[in-house]
Amino acid sequence: MTSALTLGPLLLPYALLLVVAGAGTSMLVGRLMGRRTGVDVESSLWNALLIGAVVARLAFVLEYKTLYFASPLSIVDIRDGGWNATAGLAGAWLYAFHRYQKDPSLRKALQRGLLAGTAVFALGIGWLALRPGPTQPLPAMQLATLDGRTVQLADFAGKPTVVNLWATWCPPCVREMPMLLHAQRQHEGHVNFVFINQGEQAAQVARWLHARQLDMANMLIDDKRAASAAFKQQGYPTTLFFNAQGEMVASRLGELSAATLEQSLAKSR
Repeated sequence: MTSALTLGPLLLPYALLLVVAGAGTSMLVGRLMGRRTGVDVESSLWNALLIGAVVARLAFVLEYKTLYFASPLSIVDIRDGGWNATAGLAGAWLYAFHRYQKDPSLRKALQRGLLAGTAVFALGIGWLALRPGPTQPLPAMQLATLDGRTVQLADFAGKPTVVNLWATWCPPCVREMPMLLHAQRQHEGHVNFVFINQGEQAAQVARWLHARQLDMANMLIDDKRAASAAFKQQGYPTTLFFNAQGEMVASRLGELSAATLEQSLAKSR
């Protein structure tokens, strides 16, 4: 199961689409209700959505504060996908309540707008929850190491396993590599971290790693992109999380931070 909608060359994560759909619905319904009641609610709705986004991010940061505070700039790097949706919705509604308490004329338009957006978001979350979960097992796939040895991917079952599909030309792959190397060393003996380069030759990958002083264990070469086909993935980086039984329990399309890595790792234990 993929976690994104594919439109030609574009990969749009479902979570992002839900946020956009919910926000768009809020703005549309709020604007229509504002016209009917003769009030301008657009700026208040934008503020509610912005406050909701900030609260969602801050709540997630506080949940993983030790990891974020160790690298403060990562707090504002929202590309890692770290959000607390429940806190965000609460923040948006609390702002709306405060706003229409001060100006009762905004009440109906604000309430209807946020209610419509919340309903779209909740229905989307429900649809995602009802979809078949990512239970794909580690496939019986033979891949080569940098020094030419062969490894069976299925042999990593027995411990929680993180499989990262990446390429040297992929900027987010490059950015997350040092963090993943640190995590591999930190969880050594308890979690397998397996890196499968997609579409490149061993010599090229070895030179790239050496130039950046990245000494990754379990670095595998997949010049035919067989792993991408097996896991039905088209974008990089893609990180797949397996429990000790070799069953996929989570996946992430896009860059990880230490916090979002830990969030998904918890599902594999």
